[in-house]
Amino acid sequence: MIVMKFGGTSLGNTERIRHVAGLIERKDNCFVVCSAMRGVTDILVEAAGLWKQGIKEEACKLLENMRVNFRQTCYELFNDTELAGKTINLVNEHFDIIQSRLEGEYDLHEENRLLAGGEIITSEIIAFYLNSIDIPVKWLNALDFIRTGVDGEPSVSDISKRLKGIIGENPRGRFITQGYICLDHAENTANLKRGGSDYTATLAGAALQAEIIEIWTDIDGVRNNDPRIVEETFPVRELSFDEAAELAYFGAKILHPSCVWPASSNDIAIQLKNTMDPDSPGTTIRSGIEKKGITAVAAKEGITAIRIRSDRMLNAYGFLNRIFAIFEKYKTAIDVITTSEVSVSVTIDNSHYLKEIETELRNLGDVKTETGQAIVCVVGDVLEQHKGHAVKILESLMPFNVNMISYGGSRNNISIVVPAEQKQDILRSLNSFLFTDHSKTTGSWLISQA
Repeated sequence: MIVMKFGGTSLGNTERIRHVAGLIERKDNCFVVCSAMRGVTDILVEAAGLWKQGIKEEACKLLENMRVNFRQTCYELFNDTELAGKTINLVNEHFDIIQSRLEGEYDLHEENRLLAGGEIITSEIIAFYLNSIDIPVKWLNALDFIRTGVDGEPSVSDISKRLKGIIGENPRGRFITQGYICLDHAENTANLKRGGSDYTATLAGAALQAEIIEIWTDIDGVRNNDPRIVEETFPVRELSFDEAAELAYFGAKILHPSCVWPASSNDIAIQLKNTMDPDSPGTTIRSGIEKKGITAVAAKEGITAIRIRSDRMLNAYGFLNRIFAIFEKYKTAIDVITTSEVSVSVTIDNSHYLKEIETELRNLGDVKTETGQAIVCVVGDVLEQHKGHAVKILESLMPFNVNMISYGGSRNNISIVVPAEQKQDILRSLNSFLFTDHSKTTGSWLISQA
C-alpha cells in the first residue's frame, strides 16, 4: 500500500483534478489523502470569523459564492450532464447543512464542523469523478479513524485498529479520504491545524505500514534556501528524518512540523513530489542518509526572545526547572535555549501569554524581552565528520547583530536568533558562504516562513 497526499494547489481546478486522477490511476493499491481545493479552507476560516463576530449575512455570502464555485467545478469536471447533476446535488446537500449551522449561535465545535466541510466536499467530488472514469475508489470518512487523545495528539496504534476495522487487515485497491480533520477525545469534530493533511498522511502511512508516503505539492521538493529571497538555490534530493524535522519546525512550509515522526518511528520513507512534474525525483526523506555536510537553511519569524538573569542561579539546582514550569503552566513551547552561570535565554513563537509569563519570571530574576526576532536554522552534518562548518557559519554572520546561538543541542543544526529585519540578508550571506561550491544537480528545496 502506498499513501498519496494531494494538497490544495494540486487540486486547485478541474485541469489539476484530472491530472491527479491520472497519478492515482498509476497505483493499484493506494490510500489517497485530499486537502480541500485551493483557497477553500481560507474562506471557511474567514466565514467562521464573521460568524463569531455576529456578522452572519457576510459569512453566508462567502459560503454561497463557494457553493457556486464548487458547482462550476462539477459542471466542468463531468462530461455527462446526469453525473454532473448528481454531484451538484451532493454539493448542495453539504452547503445546506453548512448554511443551517450559521443560523444558530456561534460555537467552537460548530466552527470545527464548518471547517471540515472543505475536505469532505472536495474528497467526495474526486471520489465520484474517479469512479465515473473507471478508476475504482472507496471513499472513507477520516472522522471514523483519526482521533486525538486527551493530550490533543493522535495515536498510530489507535488509527491502525480503527482502519483495520474499516478496510480489513490486508487492504487492496484504492481508498480516498480527507486530511486535516479528526475527532477529539470527546468525539467532537476537531482538526490537526493548518497544514495538517501532511500529518494525516504520515499517520495513515504508519498505521497501514505503507511502503512509502508520497506528499504531492506544486513544488519540486525541498530547496537549500528560500528561492523568494536567495538566487541560485538548488534542490535537495535526500534528507534524513532528523534534518527534515528540523527544517519543518524552523520554517519549511513544504512540510507540516508534526508529520515526520510517524514515518520516522516506523522507518517509512517520505517522498515530496511535484504534481505538475511527476517524473522529477523531488526530495526523499529516509533513514540511513550518508553524511554530506550542510544541507539547507531555514528561517522562522514572529519570534520573541526572553532573557532571565539572576545571581541565585550560581551553584543552585532546580532553577531551570522553575523557569520551565512557568512556560509549561501557560502551555507555551520553547524553541531555542542558551544558558550561562547566571542567565537563561529562551525563544518562543507564541506570545499569547507573554505578559503573564514575564510577570512570573520576574519572581526569579531580572527579565528582558525582545520581540520582532527571527530564528535562522542551518541544518545538516554540522557536528559530525566534516570540520569547519561552524567557522563558515560564524564568518558569514560577522556583519550582523546576533542575539543568540544554539550550537550542540542537536547534531543536525545550528540555530541563530537575529532581528527579523536582517533575516533576508543573513539568508543570502549563508548561501554565499555555505553553498557556492555545491553542485546544483544535487541537494535541497526549502521555503522559509515569512
